[in-house]
Amino acid sequence: MSADTVIGQLTGPQFTRITGLGSYRPERVVTNADLEQILDTNDEWIRSRVGIAERHFAGDHESVAMMGAEAGRLAIADAGLQPSDIDTVLVATCTLPSQMPHASTQVAARLGIVAPGSFDINAACAGFCYGLAVASSLIRAGDAQHVLLVGAEKLTDWIDPTDRANAIIFGDGAGAVVVSGSETPEIGPVSWGCSIDNTETIHIKDRNSFVYQEGQTVFRWATSAIAPVAIDAAAKAGVSLADIDVLAPHQANLRIVDSIAKKVIAAGAHPDLVVIRDIVTTGNTSSGSIPIGLDRARAAGEVKSGDLVLAVGYGAGLTYGSQVFRLP
Repeated sequence: MSADTVIGQLTGPQFTRITGLGSYRPERVVTNADLEQILDTNDEWIRSRVGIAERHFAGDHESVAMMGAEAGRLAIADAGLQPSDIDTVLVATCTLPSQMPHASTQVAARLGIVAPGSFDINAACAGFCYGLAVASSLIRAGDAQHVLLVGAEKLTDWIDPTDRANAIIFGDGAGAVVVSGSETPEIGPVSWGCSIDNTETIHIKDRNSFVYQEGQTVFRWATSAIAPVAIDAAAKAGVSLADIDVLAPHQANLRIVDSIAKKVIAAGAHPDLVVIRDIVTTGNTSSGSIPIGLDRARAAGEVKSGDLVLAVGYGAGLTYGSQVFRLP
């Protein structure tokens, strides 16, 4: 083979877009009043610290794969496609009960998607943004045509129900998008990275342990470091912050969401920017929070197809990622 031989020349479309969106929340709703029965807490304390009124807890039949498949089914239908049109399945998750088999193959099996490329992404709460970057790149490289990207978490499997700091925050659920080729640029470049000085601030020690986090450290980091990541993503996409219609931060804590929004608006975004605040009634669903929040906002008429979204995810690692895209 000569040195001039081209290996793996890119053959995909120049641009990509999100063509479908869907979400799934478990049947069981857990209110702050419910938590008062088992924890030393109350509604005012929870709302003042994290802004949550209720969250959804999965039942025994609602696994990561089951919730992911249901969200994926809706996203595929929303894209006007059939499961047979999907050639790649990606699942962003950090809460599988075991490491094998991976969730993406289980989701594909539930949906009847035959022989797709499939793998999981674990970037914790930044997983959706990381997955979107990977899905877009796969399509532009010519390695995929239609990618189903799912963010699915069953955090209640990994949270100590007696831990007042964490039990009030997390919920279960899944959100999904379909990513396809496009004639126009509708998904911008990713702005991502990690804070290597804070790798242990959120962790699970071993398979017999629960999630641990240094709440104040994470709060200070998120309220100072994440808004600049979102602002950088807009710059990389070549769009003005004033053109952004929707800010979709990871739903970690309402105070963090509001802090990020305030800084993005101060940097040039429109004051009446729509800010996703789904955490109030869904809780923190890690990699699922951005697509769940967007899908619910669209269903409620708060956002619409074609809106320009600035999404930013962040969490354990500490890992972060952000990009601009249009809502399907």
